[in-house]
Amino acid sequence: MVRAHISVTTIRQLIELKIPSISVHRNLACLHRAVGGVRWKSSYRQAPLLTAAPVRALVDEQISIKGRFLPPHCPVTVCAQMHSEDGDLWEAFAHYKTNADGTLNLTRDHSVGGSYSGCEPMGLFWGLQPAPGGREGLRLRKKNVETPFVVHMSLLEGHVSPSERPSTELAAVTTERWYMAPGVQRIDIRQDGVVGTLFLPPGPGPFPAMLDLWGMGGGLVEYRSALFASRGYASLSLAYIGHRDLPGPQNRINVGDSYFKSAFHLLQDHQQVCANRIGIIGLSFGVYLTLRIATQTGVKPSCLICINGPIGSTTKLSDADGKTEDFESEQKYWTFDDQGHVSFRDVSLPANLSSESKVKIERLACPVMYIVGEDDLSCSSIENANLIEETLRAAGKSQLFTRLSYPGAGHLIEPPYTPNSRTSLWSVKPKKRITLWGGHLTPHAAAQEDAWNKILGFMESNLRG
Repeated sequence: MVRAHISVTTIRQLIELKIPSISVHRNLACLHRAVGGVRWKSSYRQAPLLTAAPVRALVDEQISIKGRFLPPHCPVTVCAQMHSEDGDLWEAFAHYKTNADGTLNLTRDHSVGGSYSGCEPMGLFWGLQPAPGGREGLRLRKKNVETPFVVHMSLLEGHVSPSERPSTELAAVTTERWYMAPGVQRIDIRQDGVVGTLFLPPGPGPFPAMLDLWGMGGGLVEYRSALFASRGYASLSLAYIGHRDLPGPQNRINVGDSYFKSAFHLLQDHQQVCANRIGIIGLSFGVYLTLRIATQTGVKPSCLICINGPIGSTTKLSDADGKTEDFESEQKYWTFDDQGHVSFRDVSLPANLSSESKVKIERLACPVMYIVGEDDLSCSSIENANLIEETLRAAGKSQLFTRLSYPGAGHLIEPPYTPNSRTSLWSVKPKKRITLWGGHLTPHAAAQEDAWNKILGFMESNLRG
């Protein structure tokens, strides 16, 4: 019997001496039997192969992940690992059993364990979570949309977890997940006091457009707008709090109604934008701003998309123009779980919102899509959606309202196939706080996929129809 002392050098020598390939394969097979166990033996078997098609794709596109040239009916693990732009390791893994023909197809086959179970073609992407031992309170968000997330995918022998070592890697492939399609333009906006980033699709236009608003986390969040532009819509990501180019201090909103109207008109006046085909999308506090902007004189959006947000300000207003006090100045309605994580859900109950900040919903004159995550732990989304629906019905405008409601989904309903964080770091100063967002992994992922497709359909109907 040939022992496991056949070295890489020996194999190279066999090849260099031009010994017939069948002899090399026989020696390799002996080596595999000696070190890999009987299960993986074969005199002529081609090396296992893992493929991803396409290897470069937009984040909202499904890819096909397949394994080939594997022993039949054997346990394998498919693992995905990537580093965030801050250097933190994120990973997901799933356990499968190969088919009778020695293949694996994530579009067809069911995971029996790991980060998810069942047939989930994109589970290795939305199932990504911080690796064990990582920093507390992480949330995966793309900062530089001009570069991709690079995901290393590997095929491992047996049912294992990535943290278990050693583990035999049978095959690997690297994929790129992009927010910007080729030809999309990214333009910094610092004009008339407006701070944002404009994304334009390839081509001369003019294009329908979106004004893109995020929550009180602040800064300038670009990835949703980049993806809109990749789908044929001009989109302006707008900063309004926590940005160095805005008036300070950064822990409060220091711009008012005129700022948001200027942003809308800037988009409207752009030569590559259809002036009468502009929508507004908001998440969290951005919902309040979306509704407030839409009821301003001189602003006529074509549609509104509201994701888990309130109809009034969750922070005390400092003036009638919409500027606010410090968000942490009023903690009356904050609640905490057993671990000390904070929930802002009760802050946004309609009964707890100041009457002077509530938007006059009956003034809305365009279609509104409101998306509810029923496990939202950061906003009272169901109650706010109910109030919008009731107010529009009473005003004879019920035809304007569309509700999407998702059991098990949390606050952060984002583009599809991206991982959800049930909790994440909210602030470091004056005190470190972890906030609750909600959402269970699998139903939240399903909600993101369905909601994104319906968002694009809603935009198509109201901005292109």
